[in-house]
Amino acid sequence: MPTPDATPTPLRHALAGPLILAGLGLQVLRLAGLPVALPAVSLAFWLATLLLWPDLRRGNRRQATLLAGLGLGLLLVAALAFDAEIAWAHLLDNNSYVVAMLVGVSFIGLIGTRRGHAPPPGSAITGRRGTAGTWLGVHLLGAILNLSTVFMVGDRLRRHGELSLPQLLTLNRGLSSAALWSPFFASMGVVMTLAPEMDYTRILLLGLPLGLAAGTLSLQDLSRRFDLDAVPGYSLSPRSLLMPVGMAALVLGFHYGLTPGLSIVGIITFLMPGVALASNLRHGPRWTLRRVRAHALERLPAMRGEISLFLCAGLLTLGLSTFIDAATGGQWRLFAHFGAPQAALSFLAIVASAIAGLHPIIGVSVLASMLELAGDRQTLFAFVALAAWAVGTSVGPLSGINLSLQGRYGIGGGRMMRHNLGYAAMLSTLVVAGIVLLDAWL
Repeated sequence: MPTPDATPTPLRHALAGPLILAGLGLQVLRLAGLPVALPAVSLAFWLATLLLWPDLRRGNRRQATLLAGLGLGLLLVAALAFDAEIAWAHLLDNNSYVVAMLVGVSFIGLIGTRRGHAPPPGSAITGRRGTAGTWLGVHLLGAILNLSTVFMVGDRLRRHGELSLPQLLTLNRGLSSAALWSPFFASMGVVMTLAPEMDYTRILLLGLPLGLAAGTLSLQDLSRRFDLDAVPGYSLSPRSLLMPVGMAALVLGFHYGLTPGLSIVGIITFLMPGVALASNLRHGPRWTLRRVRAHALERLPAMRGEISLFLCAGLLTLGLSTFIDAATGGQWRLFAHFGAPQAALSFLAIVASAIAGLHPIIGVSVLASMLELAGDRQTLFAFVALAAWAVGTSVGPLSGINLSLQGRYGIGGGRMMRHNLGYAAMLSTLVVAGIVLLDAWL
């Protein structure tokens, strides 16, 4: 039986956690076809965000305030100056689908042993092989478990001493590059919401090899700049691959077989909590209830940074697109045609904004609000957005991964940015080539 927490749960967390859980539950009911209004889902997430607002990091709070303020301001200007019709009842709905997916994915943390800890995924080794194992482990496991994998692998490596710069860079690059293809990443959820007609199969066929190329580039870069012989690394065990492979197979099975009418975002939203609950129910309903309660009171409030950022970015997207349509009569678009040159320029602009300190979701949201995409152009936009996210989060000093590494292991975001600039430039060259290839393929 788990021991009681030594520290009582703060009241804000005790209220916000169940609200986030309720938002997920309401969204699952919507996916099941029950008459649940989307604003009910959104309201639960926004109320939880307001409760957790005092606990946000200063940088997160500043960005979220800027995004929400700009979005609301643009909506008011559109309504007052251009007499635009605003669907105020759905004001908070943008990105609620993505937040629900993020909350659903977090339940993967409940899959483990009876004590609640996953079995050790591998053993530490040194040299190039160890560094390559660290990258591959974070990349494959992180494609499912997201940011929690960085802490899992990083804490294990820290048993051999404080993490060195090449280890931290490997953790950063291994996770961020998974955004190129993983359907479980928040980036994919945002993109599928903005470009619902994208062809995920083509994204996967291009993004997965590009992700592996990012690993090769990273290993070559680190081997050239650092002596890796004494750097402890990480080796995956075959058993560790069962979960990411199994989860991916389940998602694709539902998407192409059991529930073809649902998007991948929707499938992940209900499938991940379902698998987690099923794996715990074999220990009994009381055990399962205790674990879900602990998850709601501890893990879900800890997602406040991600949740607030995505909700406020959704408000910015709504405000900007509404303002542009109202001010131009719906006739203005950033590009008359979205082809390879325009896509490459957009990718570089989003990466540059990430280096300047903006999260890639801001650039992606702004770009989407300025485009009118149809058919295969949505797939090209999706690739641009995912690639910009992968490169931008690796090099951006205020990205989630770099802020997390700073908080956990004491490495500054500015230092990570400087040491990732060369890697970002090399990977960007491959991305631009991928944009040209995809444009010719579509």
